[in-house]
Amino acid sequence: MATTTVPVAPQPAPAPSPRLAATWETAPGLYGVLATVDHKTIGKRYLWTAFAFFLVAGLEASLIRWQLARPNMHTLSPEQYNQLFTMHGVTMLFFYAAPVLSGFSNFLWPLMIGARDMAYPKVNALSYWLFLFAGVFLYTSVFIGQAPDGGWFGYVPMTGRTYSPGLNIDFYALGLIFIGVSQTVGSVNFITTFFKLRAPGMSLNRLPIILWGTLTTSVVAVFALPALTVACLLLYADRNLHTHFYDAAEGGNPLLWQHLFWMFGHPFVYILVLPTTGIVSDLLPTFVRRPIAGYTYLVLATITTAILGFGVWVHHMFATGLPQLSMNFFSAGSMVITIPSAVSVFAWIATIFYGRPVWKVPFLFVAGFIVVFVLGGVSGVMTASIPFDWQLTDTYFVVAHLHYVLIGMNVFAVFAGLYYWLPKMTGRMLSERLGRWVFGLMFVGFNLGFFPMHISGILGMPRRIYTYPEGTGWDTTNLVTTVGAYLFAVGVLLFLVDYARSRRVGPPAGDNPWDAPTLEWSVSSPPPAYNFAVLPTVRSPYPLWEDRLRERPISALEQGPVLDEGRETLATSGLDGDARAVLRMPEDSLWPFLLALAVLATFYGLVAQNWTVTGIAAALVFATIAGWFWPTRAELEARRSEELVNTEPNSGGEGGSDGRRPAEARS
Repeated sequence: MATTTVPVAPQPAPAPSPRLAATWETAPGLYGVLATVDHKTIGKRYLWTAFAFFLVAGLEASLIRWQLARPNMHTLSPEQYNQLFTMHGVTMLFFYAAPVLSGFSNFLWPLMIGARDMAYPKVNALSYWLFLFAGVFLYTSVFIGQAPDGGWFGYVPMTGRTYSPGLNIDFYALGLIFIGVSQTVGSVNFITTFFKLRAPGMSLNRLPIILWGTLTTSVVAVFALPALTVACLLLYADRNLHTHFYDAAEGGNPLLWQHLFWMFGHPFVYILVLPTTGIVSDLLPTFVRRPIAGYTYLVLATITTAILGFGVWVHHMFATGLPQLSMNFFSAGSMVITIPSAVSVFAWIATIFYGRPVWKVPFLFVAGFIVVFVLGGVSGVMTASIPFDWQLTDTYFVVAHLHYVLIGMNVFAVFAGLYYWLPKMTGRMLSERLGRWVFGLMFVGFNLGFFPMHISGILGMPRRIYTYPEGTGWDTTNLVTTVGAYLFAVGVLLFLVDYARSRRVGPPAGDNPWDAPTLEWSVSSPPPAYNFAVLPTVRSPYPLWEDRLRERPISALEQGPVLDEGRETLATSGLDGDARAVLRMPEDSLWPFLLALAVLATFYGLVAQNWTVTGIAAALVFATIAGWFWPTRAELEARRSEELVNTEPNSGGEGGSDGRRPAEARS
């Protein structure tokens, strides 16, 4: 029966228990670096690793734009250009845009919901190491001169062995499977955390909207990623095992790749966007000094968008000769998806209209996001129209739309989040003056860079060409695009300067520098290892604004369970957040790092088709999994103690005679 229990009544906690820090602190040295399962450390690692990939992709984009700035440029060869634009696309989408949002969620979720960690801390660490090693695996191809060169979409038959005989596409196919494993385990962790670890009283209608955005995209990822994994496995098999899934001459079908890829690809768009709408919805109340308008409608719009996103993949295939009737259905579905998007936009506008905007840097980026969101959405409706799509398929108009949707919406929300939450992460404020310059350069540069791409596309410029002749009418728009892109890059570099300056001489942030309403601002900046000295009880969506909003009953942030008898946090019910049990959380562990390392070795064996290495590495994968689940001596002793208590005649059933609930072990 139980050895750890939920206190029946709240208890005062005027100061943190000294045992909490000792219990939750990560050990110093190399062991601590490799073994930590602290969600805050993992979240920051996600953020900075994704940002590093963002800079690499930006460097690739700068070379692409230099090549296209003027006609007849030959700085890059066609082969180099193909590799650059493929790596730029893959890196931005799979190694920056999605992981950077995981970074925010990993750092913020337990602080926002009043928990001590994510539901599966070791799985959380595994997700990060897999992400990092997937990037290492993919960029190994660059150092051996065989980077993927078939575009981020990898259309067959161009990516088949006939047209791409090197290892380029093998790195692509296996790299996407690799990063897919990371995203899947991370998504399962988010879903479980959402439903099991919320603070007592934090019912579903009291959650920050970023949690709804990340939950929705996590469910989407679990259902959409298998399509990409299957597509890549079949491609790898066709290239290396003499199968013919995509070979029309042998009875296969090249369109199968496009169906599988876009079954994943279009829902993936919302994986990159919905958490950013959550960031915007959570930042707005702070900077307009009022609750968000239409909370319920925003949540429903988020969920509806994700569901509809599974039914519109064919609008990427209007030019492939599919039956007209089926295309009509998908065209209509693509237009219907604008309705929940419009609901979000009108909720944001209403919040600003009825509020008192404070024009701080995070709010500037939020405003910029709304502008880019509307422009990207409008061009999306245009491409949902079949005749319009036929005219502009595979032109730079599509490139412009893609950058407004996938990059503009993502980047402006991410920078809003960085300026907002970095003080919480580092304890230091960024410069308001430099931040305004960063926003101005990025906003002007982004629109100067990507809006003219619409005109280039309408003028007939095809995408994926490495140079173009004079007299096509594309000269001016391409030059302006390049100038804009470089201006955008200057803004990003200025942000790095601001961040470095902040780390050295930035003013202390204090606990709540923005007078924000949500739970993460109730703890110190940076937060302590254990997050909360006592686990709070929440009674409203804005627990720090309850006095001014005259909310009753009010949240209890200074009183509650201490849980300092080990790494513990509360499990609560899925709907209303009622306390159910105490969860025993795992200690720091090397197993996630070792497992990810074994997976990396397996993928190197597969790309080299060295079946001996693959077999040994696969055996190491199973060995590390076994080691992961092998109980430690402390766990065995704890289980024996629980069994001993359970056998006592007056142990009192599930809740125990003292009204306390049983402990559950987590991995």
